[in-house]
Amino acid sequence: MSVEVKEFGILPDGRPAHAYTLKGKGNLELTASDYGCRILHLMAPDRDGRRGDMLLGHNTLEGYLGKNFQGATIGRVGNRIGGACFTLEGQEYHLAKNDGENSLHGGPGGFHQALWQAEVRDGDEPEIIFTLESHDGEEGFPGNIRVQVIYRLDEEDSLLITYRAKTDKLTLFNPTNHSFFNLSGDPEKKVLDTYLTINATRYTAVSDDLIPTGELLSVDGGPLDFRSPKKLGEDMFSSDHLVNLCGGFDHNFCLDGTGFRKVAEAYEPDSGRVMEAFTDMPGMQLYTFNRPDEGLIGRDGKQMGPHTAFCLETQFYPDTVHHPDFPGGYLRPEEEFISKTSYKFSVK
Repeated sequence: MSVEVKEFGILPDGRPAHAYTLKGKGNLELTASDYGCRILHLMAPDRDGRRGDMLLGHNTLEGYLGKNFQGATIGRVGNRIGGACFTLEGQEYHLAKNDGENSLHGGPGGFHQALWQAEVRDGDEPEIIFTLESHDGEEGFPGNIRVQVIYRLDEEDSLLITYRAKTDKLTLFNPTNHSFFNLSGDPEKKVLDTYLTINATRYTAVSDDLIPTGELLSVDGGPLDFRSPKKLGEDMFSSDHLVNLCGGFDHNFCLDGTGFRKVAEAYEPDSGRVMEAFTDMPGMQLYTFNRPDEGLIGRDGKQMGPHTAFCLETQFYPDTVHHPDFPGGYLRPEEEFISKTSYKFSVK
């Protein structure tokens, strides 16, 4: 229906980054950048028809440089790898320690820092196809891997994200998207009153550095019980040790069911916006932007505040390589990785 391409800024090495805006037949408008295969804006009307941006972000490319994960495609491995090392086929691999003693979100030079190739396709359901060639040894991971991430706006006001990948050597692969949602459209408003439902009866137990112990615990009756709609702020300041340690939620949920299914729903009562999440992945990290780094300036020109966004990062469980009972997380040369996640928007 409509595609617009603009220069978004110049990277430190002199390469230009671009912003691509899609408008479909529905109410959604998406802007994404080839820097980090990153979603910059996601616009939709509230119940009164006022359009607003449902994502936190920055006005300039410079705001996203460095370790900023906002809106980006995360890889090769989302979440954490304990000890920043692992063994595959008898060979030990060492990664950068960018989260204490652990590796986080693919390392400091992960997919969020790469400049992807972009192809735009117009139509009733416009899409952007981002492609990246990640070479053997990058950020310490084995194998050459070709990754495609497709953002599509459908006629039913859904953003569909499709991940595809192939490798020439056994490697780890656990991609996700790290968009920071605030359904109010106001980047200063905390998400404490947003109602969240997550279709999960268990979550991964972790140590204090957020590395899974291997145990799966029941959410029943605890602060992570989102099986029925509950305000994010209701248990965000509970006496639970890990919630206190994190300053909010930063937990992986073991999603109920298999295949492509609805796994979560968020509702912001003031704006009336509803977001439904669907995925074929087994896990999802809930993160509530607990302690923003100093100097993170939002589009309103102000320092980003804590608990002004939530993330629903569909994924394999964290640190899968050290837990044989955890599902997935590997990519083999004879396979093609294909996974889909969708966020559908409406009002009530």
